[in-house]
Amino acid sequence: MNDTAIASATAELDRYRQRRRERATGPQGFLALTNTQWVDSAQPVWGVPGTWAPAPKGLGGLALTATEADGIVVDGDVVDGTVYVAGDDAMVPSTLRFASGATGTVIANDDRSSYALRVWDTSSDAAQAFGSVDSFDFDPSWVVTADFVPTEEGAQVDIRHQKDLELSRPQPLPGLIRFSRDGVDYELAAFPSGDGDRLQLVFGDATNGDSTYSVGRFLFPTPSDDGTIMLDFNRAVLPPCAFSYNFNCPIPPKQNRFAIPIEAGEKNVLAKDGSLLHA
Repeated sequence: MNDTAIASATAELDRYRQRRRERATGPQGFLALTNTQWVDSAQPVWGVPGTWAPAPKGLGGLALTATEADGIVVDGDVVDGTVYVAGDDAMVPSTLRFASGATGTVIANDDRSSYALRVWDTSSDAAQAFGSVDSFDFDPSWVVTADFVPTEEGAQVDIRHQKDLELSRPQPLPGLIRFSRDGVDYELAAFPSGDGDRLQLVFGDATNGDSTYSVGRFLFPTPSDDGTIMLDFNRAVLPPCAFSYNFNCPIPPKQNRFAIPIEAGEKNVLAKDGSLLHA
């Protein structure tokens, strides 16, 4: 890249990072998540009123029992009795607001056999303590054009999450990402992100636990029609669990762990005093 191209790329990266900050600090941004609680029987949920239970068989989502005095609004109506709260796998997920100003969403597990309530509050401890997201300067050498090699139909990659490493959550593997750098060949596995044609690459490198967040980072590349895929590691982002302990993030599969440092992209979430918000 020449100086003009680097300046343009740097400016665009700055805009990208500002949008990231705005999303993270929003009403249902990463910093606002205060609880994720799986509901397998009639039970209270920490931090909010009402009794929560699995919805009737075949419906999915959750059943909420509350009184008018609890001040819970589902799909625009104050709850007084028992109502159905549709999950994020429904055609139209329910909206959920509490008298405190917090909001809620219902999420499904991988096979839709169980649902959890997520509670979001922009006055959370993490949101109040948040200062900034520390990042590396733009490095044109970490804009990599790789080959995207489609896999056979049904191929999967084994993905584990930090809070339950014993549980395998296989994800579809549409292709392998191959490139060479400094004489080393890499073959990475990325799975569909659920957002158009974008893939989600969960990777680790030698900076983790040193200059970057210990768990690893994400990249969201899109395969091109010509059999290549652009990996701009300057757009590597921190996982949601770097912002809130209430997320359970995927960890890098073995083949996505670089022995070298990738000094590009986001580093850590910092508190107002410059310390790490989360280790």
